[in-house]
Amino acid sequence: MIIGYTTGVYDMFHIGHLNILRRAKEQCDYLIVGVSTDELVEREKHKRPIIPFEERCEIVSAIRYVDAVVTQPDKDKLAAYHRLPHGFDKMFVGSDWQGSPQWKRYEEQFSPLGVEIVYLPHTDGISSSILRSELKT
Repeated sequence: MIIGYTTGVYDMFHIGHLNILRRAKEQCDYLIVGVSTDELVEREKHKRPIIPFEERCEIVSAIRYVDAVVTQPDKDKLAAYHRLPHGFDKMFVGSDWQGSPQWKRYEEQFSPLGVEIVYLPHTDGISSSILRSELKT
């Protein structure tokens, strides 16, 4: 069984979120999704999510591609791996992160564990930030 893992804020759930989850599930048997806490979003992105954490978790857990939802209290993916009972075999992220210093570091950390980092196509033209700016107009 191939266990997959991906994370996100999933604020104002949109087609880009669905595309990532669908594409990830196509490459694993069991997909675990980490949903960022409100505190993490505020600390890292300096904004409060529109949809509260508990509701974002409920929305993500209702998606048929998702087998389990876990809390993402920080951006430490290695700690997340160790928090899960069986870790994961593949970690999925949007292609917009490929080549970034942060994800190069994750590739180095996970290589000895046999975890494959899979960069999935980013859905252009949609993001929660775009939706947020549209709400202001």
